[in-house]
Amino acid sequence: MDLLLGIDIGTGSTKGVLVDVTGSVIASETSAHAMSLPRPGWVEADAEALWWREVCQLSTALMAQVPAGGVVAGMCVSGVGPCLVLCDDQLRPLRPAILYGIDTRATAEIDSLTEEFGEANILERAGTLLSSQAVGPKLEWVRRHEPEVFDRATGWYGSNSFIAAKLTGEYIIDHHTASQCDPLYATRRFDWNHDWARRLCGHLPLPRLVWPSEVVGTVTAEAAAATGVPVGTPVSAGTIDAYSEAFSVGVRQPGDQMLMYGSTMFLVQIIDEYHSDPTLWTTTGVEHGTLALAAGTSTAGSLIGWLQATTGGASFDELMAEASAVPPGAEGLLMLPYLAGERTPVFDPQARGVVAGLTLRHGRGHLFRAAYEGISFGIRQILERFDDAHSATRTVAVGGGLRSPVWAQALSDITGRPQLVPEQAIGASYGDALLAAIGTGLVEPDTDWTRVAYEIQPDPQRRELYDDLYDTWCGLYPATREQVHRLSAFDPD
Repeated sequence: MDLLLGIDIGTGSTKGVLVDVTGSVIASETSAHAMSLPRPGWVEADAEALWWREVCQLSTALMAQVPAGGVVAGMCVSGVGPCLVLCDDQLRPLRPAILYGIDTRATAEIDSLTEEFGEANILERAGTLLSSQAVGPKLEWVRRHEPEVFDRATGWYGSNSFIAAKLTGEYIIDHHTASQCDPLYATRRFDWNHDWARRLCGHLPLPRLVWPSEVVGTVTAEAAAATGVPVGTPVSAGTIDAYSEAFSVGVRQPGDQMLMYGSTMFLVQIIDEYHSDPTLWTTTGVEHGTLALAAGTSTAGSLIGWLQATTGGASFDELMAEASAVPPGAEGLLMLPYLAGERTPVFDPQARGVVAGLTLRHGRGHLFRAAYEGISFGIRQILERFDDAHSATRTVAVGGGLRSPVWAQALSDITGRPQLVPEQAIGASYGDALLAAIGTGLVEPDTDWTRVAYEIQPDPQRRELYDDLYDTWCGLYPATREQVHRLSAFDPD
């Protein structure tokens, strides 16, 4: 029996799965971890001691569960991104990995590179304006602030390409991840922006571009000893976790979109032709020659976790009961969920959380409902911009946040969109297994393992209420932007 091994390195955990060629799950494993927050605006991870160690642990545990007669015929690893890992010629990370858009240290570099290359040129050539999500400014930050690290580096990687290199020795990056390494990649041409890439990478060679399902090499003897995966096992490139998760639930045709409820919210929509919007990210898709739009918030589940801890640490069930007892609209309470700045669509690392309309009659349940609704209003903003490129044909919802019926229903009510919830909720690691199956030729390229479990329908009786509140919510950020920017000056160094 041929089996596929998929592993995903997420923001809060690493997950692995063994799957057969029909999509049936044989075994799964999870290992929780935490991000490193060494300074305000810095979000890091140890690529060797955390990511590689957990990949080895999960691979070893899953290999021990291969049934008699089973053979692991391919593997694939996805991970958080885009992020930056700088390594020496022995593939040793020279500093902690700088994570994706939640790390906002490179604000000055975003500004200087935008001035150097020109905002209009960046949008035209890269498809996306520079923001905290972009890798180019992070490279420039290391060059400016840690020149000894930059000079010693011989290669740069994302999370999945670092693991692919550890497994195979190959220096690659998948097209999708590269398309989020702005302004290094020309999304319209599926190639590097060679002059800009050379300017930012300096002496560092550009990785070989591959597609996520493409087999880039095989497991080496050294990697086999560390992971338990047999020598010679084919390894597919993988990609950024959100896109692998979208792939896992069949978001593959123009108009298909995914909403991922996690520590942050991430959105992916497949489009049928190149479209650039300064408030979104234009990227390649997972499959060869495809295009997508993406967007991501800076908080979501992390905001809910913060509220839970700050308001006394009550159980999740207790909090959901309180939030459910509060009527839609939270009795006039609105929240801007910008506790870690915001990515799309405002791209403001100095944005801050705002609670408006608070009175003595409001309680903890009101705060939780307002938080869920505030996150959902932000998603409505993004989806309206997606529609400018290609009207959605269906929306698939995934992620741990679906445990909250208040959140999921509020999002459908506020956006007016039904959400399909798939039966298989493992996530990106399941998509990785499918990518490995396709890359090794064990299944046809159009294979889809998705089965829908249920659908969340919007309540039309709440539409008028939420339309009115949405207009008010949209006015909160521009009305308070100047004030919260002043307050951000009080952030500790």
